[in-house]
Formats: sequence, C-alpha cells, structure tokens
Amino acid sequence: MNRRGPSGAPLRLGYGTNGLADLRLDDALALLADLGYDGVGLTLDHMHLDPLAPLLGARTRRVAHRLQALGLRVTVETGARYVLDPRRKHGPTLLDADPDDRARRIDLLLRAVRVAADLGAHAVHCFSGILPPGTDEDTAWKRLADSLTPVLDAAAAAGVPLAVEPEPGHLLATLDDFHRLRRALGDPAHLGLTLDIGHCQCLEPLPPADCVRRAAPWLKHVQIEDMRRGVHDHLPFGEGEIDFPPVLAALAATGYQGLTVVELPRHSHAGPRHAAESLPFLRAAAAHPAGAARPAAPAPPAGAAHPPAPTHPATPAHPEGRAHPATPADPPGAAHPAAPGTRAPREGSTR
Repeated sequence: MNRRGPSGAPLRLGYGTNGLADLRLDDALALLADLGYDGVGLTLDHMHLDPLAPLLGARTRRVAHRLQALGLRVTVETGARYVLDPRRKHGPTLLDADPDDRARRIDLLLRAVRVAADLGAHAVHCFSGILPPGTDEDTAWKRLADSLTPVLDAAAAAGVPLAVEPEPGHLLATLDDFHRLRRALGDPAHLGLTLDIGHCQCLEPLPPADCVRRAAPWLKHVQIEDMRRGVHDHLPFGEGEIDFPPVLAALAATGYQGLTVVELPRHSHAGPRHAAESLPFLRAAAAHPAGAARPAAPAPPAGAAHPPAPTHPATPAHPEGRAHPATPADPPGAAHPAAPGTRAPREGSTR
C-alpha cells in the first residue's frame, strides 16, 4: 500500500536491508511487508543474497518469488562494507590504481545488474569511492568513466538503470559531480541518479527540496533519513534538521515512480523498531502541507536519552585537502543560485 503526496503522485516507501543486518533476509522481507512498506532496498552482502557465493542465480530466483509473494518492490544496492575485501571498507573501488582491483568492483556491479534484472528491480545503485592517495582528480575521473562503461552497457542490455549516488567524501560527492560524470560519458540513457536526502542536507548548497527538483530528470532511486548540516551521520527521523513535508511534496511533484528507501545502516541493532517508526513518520510528512508545522518525531523508547539539539556547524573541509571541482551548468530551466564554496565532509561516518 502506498500513500500519495500532495500532488497525487504515489509515494512508494521502502527500507534498506543494510539497516536490518541482524535479521535473516527472509525475516527482514516479512517484517517490511507486515509493517506495510511498498518495497526494499536490497544491499548485496554476505548475510543478504551474497553476490559472490555459489548458485547466485538460483538464490536470486528464490528471493524474486518471495518478493512477489509479499508484494514488495526492490532496488539493488551495492554499498556493502566488506563484501569484496575483509580488510578494506568499501574496497576495492572503481578508482583504485590497480586495474585488477577495479575489475573486482566492476564484476560486482555486473553481478548486481544481473540480480536486478532477475528480481525485476527498478534500479541498481552504486557510488564512486574516495580519491585514492597519490591519485590526481583527472586520473580518477577517467578511471570512473572507464570503469562504468561496461556496467552501463550491461544495464542497457538488461533494461535496468544504473543509479549513481553522490556520497560525501567520495570523488563523486555532489549533484554537480554527477553532471560532470554524465557529460564525460556522453549522457547515456541508462545512467541515472540515486539522491540521498540526508546528503543534500549535509553538503549541497541548495535545500533538500530544491535538490529534488534539480535532480528530477535523472532520478532513479531515493534514499532518505535525517541529517545535520556538515555532518555525515545517518539519523533516525526527528534527530536531524530536515523539514520533510517540502521534500516529499517536491518528490511527489516530479512524478518519480521508484522507491524512497529509509537508510539507517548504523542502526541494525534496533532495526525492527526503526523500521516500525519510520513508516508512519514519512506517511504523516507526506500528508502534511508543505510549510506547516513539522510532524512529531517518533517517541524515544523508555529510558532513552534525548538527542542533542541540532546545530549548524561551519561546512567542514574537503578530505585530502582537494579543491572542489568547478560548478557545471545546471540543466535548462533549473534554478541556479550562486553556490557557496561547499566542501564535502570526511567519508565513512555512517556506512
């Protein structure tokens, strides 16, 4: 069951399995269906549909049947921390100097595309990775474009969009960075965008609702959580600074038909509770007129400490001291206020 945003477009809500890592996949899917979610952001990982274990095709078919039986839509996500290397978080990446290391990440994405096609997923999510030490940005951007080319070819053949996520602290950190990649690749039809609403609050110069409107032509996947300016920390709803009714109204107005997936990867210890609290919060925010009072946050469990009051710290320095790339032109018709010298926070705080 989905709720409609203020424009009448359906809002399809999901929850990410990276926030339910202590549950078996079948139990996690049953939980989300019972709670009333429309879908799931399925992170391919050793505990949830391991992409490297034997019989991937047969295991994927079983998950597809289970999703169908439960009436859940799905997006395939590839942000598992140690699925490729037990010693390097999110390593190797598409930017690594060693071509064999890059090939391992490319292979994971190709597997993800096949899984997504077999599941009937509406997108495959990925991100760039951080700039490796000793690598200049031009070299890193070329590696990223070259690495994604075979993945995009596979995505086009499978009919599944590849949705790249701007990730704080990564080479591709902002919406401007996404447009740099898009132009470098020649604007391929199957290259789309994963927009994380918290990341918009964290470091984009525009408010999150404006980011949604700017991203609309390329939007293929949405992740959502609360966050504070300048701090890359995925927070439960009500613990950050985001005003959600305008964001969800903007999302509904775009006509976006994919999933909007709650992403709380550091909250698996209380995943079922957060899943149960997040859905009514988002439904209330979607039903709320933009500009009205913010919906009440979920009540903390008995004995829990209240979160500290939100703060607005100065925008932090970019990792490795690298300069942020020049701002490219917005798409025609998009708002383009003068952007301040935005810098991305250090990577790794919440994934």
